[in-house]
Formats: sequence, C-alpha cells, structure tokens
Amino acid sequence: MGAFLDKPKTEKHTEEGNGNGLRFGLSSMQGWRIEMEDAHCAVVGLPQLTDWSFFAVFDGHAGARVSAHCAENLLNTIIQTDAFRPSSNTTNGVISPEQIESVKQSIRDGFLKLDEKMKRLPEVESGEDKSGSTAVCCLISPTHFFFANCGDSRAVLSRGSKAFFSTQDHKPINPTEKERIQRAGGSVMIQRVNGSLAVSRALGDYEYKQVEGRGPCEQLVSPEPEITVQTREGGDEFLVLACDGIWDVMDNDELCDYVRHQLTIHPDLETVCSSIIDTSLHRGSKDNMSVVLVCFPGAPTVSEEAQQKDKELNALIDKKVQEIVEKNDDLTIAEVFQAIVYEDLEFLPPGGGLDAKRSIIEETYKRLNPNKSNDPNKAEDNSDDDQNFSVN
Repeated sequence: MGAFLDKPKTEKHTEEGNGNGLRFGLSSMQGWRIEMEDAHCAVVGLPQLTDWSFFAVFDGHAGARVSAHCAENLLNTIIQTDAFRPSSNTTNGVISPEQIESVKQSIRDGFLKLDEKMKRLPEVESGEDKSGSTAVCCLISPTHFFFANCGDSRAVLSRGSKAFFSTQDHKPINPTEKERIQRAGGSVMIQRVNGSLAVSRALGDYEYKQVEGRGPCEQLVSPEPEITVQTREGGDEFLVLACDGIWDVMDNDELCDYVRHQLTIHPDLETVCSSIIDTSLHRGSKDNMSVVLVCFPGAPTVSEEAQQKDKELNALIDKKVQEIVEKNDDLTIAEVFQAIVYEDLEFLPPGGGLDAKRSIIEETYKRLNPNKSNDPNKAEDNSDDDQNFSVN
C-alpha cells in the first residue's frame, strides 16, 4: 500500500507579494508522494476590507479535489456568512469585542457551510471522490490575528524572537478528540480513526461523517475549526503556516529559529520558503510540503555580516567535501554528508543545521564526480513507514 515514488519530484511552486504593511512568500513541493494533494491561498486585501489579508494551507489526503476546492472557496464562504460584519461601526480601524466574536462565528460558519456544500460536488456525491483535507488559516486585520485550524497543519507566530503562539494539531489520540470519536461509535487504533485516518478533524472525508442522529461536529471526523484570536503587537516578526510535511521534521522553535536566520541572509521570501522545503526534504520528510511565510515590520532584515558568514560557511563546506572525496573517491554522497557531520562546523543555520547545507554538499560532490551515478534521492525502503496505512 506504499504511496511513494522511486524518486521525489523536487520542482517547486513559489510566489511572493506584499501589501497592508506585510510581505509574504510561499513554496510547495510534491516530494516523495505519488500525487500533489496540498493547496494554498494568499490574499492581500479582501473585498470591501482592503486592509485585511488571508493566508491558508490545505493538506489533502486520498486525493486533491477537496483541498483544491477549499483553497478556491473557503475565504469567500467565510466573508459571505451573515456574521461577517467587521467593517461596520469601527473606530480608527479597531473592531469591538462584539465584532471579534462575529468574525470568529463567521469563520466557524464558513468551515461548516463549505463542508456541507462540498457534499454536493458531483464526484463526491457519486462516491467517486473520497478525499479530505486539513485546513489552517489566518485572517489578519490591522489589529488582530484570527487563527483557525482543522486537522494537523499548523500556524506559528514568532514574536519577540521566539515562537510565541501555535495552533494545536487535531490527532485522534488527543483525549477530547478520542472521546468524540468513541461517542460516535468509532475507535482509535494505531493512532488513527478506525485504524485508517491520521487526523480527527478535516473538511471532506464524508465516509467518516455518516453517524445518524449526530450533528456535523459530533461525527468521527469533525469539520469544526479551533479558532484563536491574538492581538497584533509591535514585536510580531512573522507567521508560518505549513502542512505536516514540514512539521514532521521540524518543531516550532526550530522552524522559527531557521526562518529568523534565513531572513538575515536572503532579501526575497521565495528563497526563504524554498530553503524550508529543501531542508525538510533533506531531513527525511516523505510527504507533500507546503509553507506560507508572512513577515511583519518587526521581522529580521538582511545583514551584511550574516551574509558574509554564510558565504564563508558555504566555502568551508565546499573545501571539506573536496578534502573528503580526495581521500576516498568511492564514498557516496550520504557517506560524505556523515563525514562532515563530525567536522564541528561553526555558524550552521540555527534550526536547520547541516541539513540546510545539504545542497552545497551535493553540488560539490557532483562537480567532483560528474560521471558518477549516485543519486542522493534514490528510493529507500518505506515498508515500515506508518504512512503506508490508507490516507494522510
């Protein structure tokens, strides 16, 4: 039941943009998976709310139909709900506590309405498509962040040089999630819903939403988002939204430390996001990978000193690879990488380490061995990987 390619597809989709006092970049890669099931959404300036923005990542499973539909329709579904009235009766752009609650209600209603509407998609209604998708998103007003999470994609806010806030993953083994699943007549086996699905909340996945007499939020899998509001502050640096293909190999602190460092080296956010994807692949991620990075005025800026140290580190790594290969030209790339691990190099990227420099090692190795067939992305034995169960 393995769902992996013999070699990862490493082509990336990247974008960047700016507006409303923020900059954003994004990157995604299919990786080892047989299909690209991730989707994303990045909108700076909402209809009739030009100083609001919206960013989201959707991690599909068992197909890409639901994740793609969510990326195209979730925002509009939210802002078209009756509760979404943040633009009225505001003072200096500040919304009242009542309006904050109305936005939260509109986000919840938007998720539930979209999930109900997708049931009527022809391929879903016929049973041909059984896909589902996690969703993590953030509505950004001039004064607040509105986080919404459904599944195990995650958003992390860096404030004051640390990972200040993150959404919580919805896994079947979480006590409250497990209790709901069992009340609906299901079970949690091998940390999955009925031994199959790895998330306890998702959009789509209608085969897990058929328990008679129970509402949409009481099913084996719930489409209800967990919504958190944070007040914006001057110390806000950046926001990261990513699928579990990233979080499987980097924790909140590691990724924030890595992004913070990369922002001092690269002026464009596409490059920073691309480096997150590459580092995750080098760390062993076998999933699709998607990341959205949103930077605020308090984000780190490019430093000539940091750029110079990075340039010197790249040159040193290049030199080390040459020395190692000259001593033994039969070594594989993986063996060369392991040899450099023991070199105790200074100024490796925080949070990324030597994995963030894997591409430098590979480029040097290939330059020294142009005719040698030694693919660093050769397939590995995934027979024991827990992802070989049905979905996600």
